[in-house]
Amino acid sequence: MTKVIGVRFRAAGKIYYFDPAGLDIKTGDHVIVETARGIEYGHVVLGSREVADDKVVQPLKQVIRMATEEDRAVEARNKEKEKEAFKICLEKIRKRGLEMKLIDAEYTFDNNKVLFYFTADGRIDFRELVKDLAAVFKTRIELRQVGVRDETKILGGIGICGRTLCCHSYLSEFIPVSIKMAKEQNLSLNPSKISGVCGRLMCCLKNEEETYHMLNSRLPGTGDYVTTDDGLKGEVQSVNVLRQLVKVLVTVNRDEKEIREYRVEQLKFKPRKKKEKQKDNQNSQGGDKNSHAELKALEALEKKEGKSKLS
Repeated sequence: MTKVIGVRFRAAGKIYYFDPAGLDIKTGDHVIVETARGIEYGHVVLGSREVADDKVVQPLKQVIRMATEEDRAVEARNKEKEKEAFKICLEKIRKRGLEMKLIDAEYTFDNNKVLFYFTADGRIDFRELVKDLAAVFKTRIELRQVGVRDETKILGGIGICGRTLCCHSYLSEFIPVSIKMAKEQNLSLNPSKISGVCGRLMCCLKNEEETYHMLNSRLPGTGDYVTTDDGLKGEVQSVNVLRQLVKVLVTVNRDEKEIREYRVEQLKFKPRKKKEKQKDNQNSQGGDKNSHAELKALEALEKKEGKSKLS
């Protein structure tokens, strides 16, 4: 076991482990640490604790010191300088006529480097821009191209649920999501309904996937034939996944048909076998062809996006 603390350098950013170096560090404290980018000012989100050795990337760097009032003042000045750096970079981009969207500017704590985050449709030759910026700031310049998910994580916003975006408030890493998760939860496959502010599939599709997968595995599928506990046979018309209720069209009094609702425990049926390919064909034939094409494009973008490039 290794004693560590967990530190973040931006809101909802990745958590990095550091050696507390014998200091009494608690959650909520601020520390000065050395990273691959240089000396940084970090927020402690995990107080001193022991974790398994295989969870720690060696060599584990030690905390330099607890942040002082002077350090906090330096960090506040850096935040102000970042606003000015953003304006300057924006102006230089316009002068160069580059097809790129500037998202954020960030100073390292020791002012050894200025990072500029941007999005663009393709590769951008920004070598001349780097020279322009280096001439102004007299320090190392890094331009980092990020995806639309990272852009949304930095800028933040409000989701269709009315709450602050998950990626901006607490998600450290982007979780892989797929169209299959929306199907599992019986959601509308309209791309505008299941896409987030970033234009990609909503991260929250993952939140209840495991529960829905378990609940769905206990239910028959629509169109399946079942036998009820009162001796009737019928075809499943609809299912209520959360309540675990099934509506069945049964035949009573010879030719008279009636829809009755049963708890899943009252039914006998063969284990549900999902035929994803068949479902996809039904969706493409029964639904809007444009929506189906959009879903395919959305799924392709998900695979292309990759991991977050934010620290």
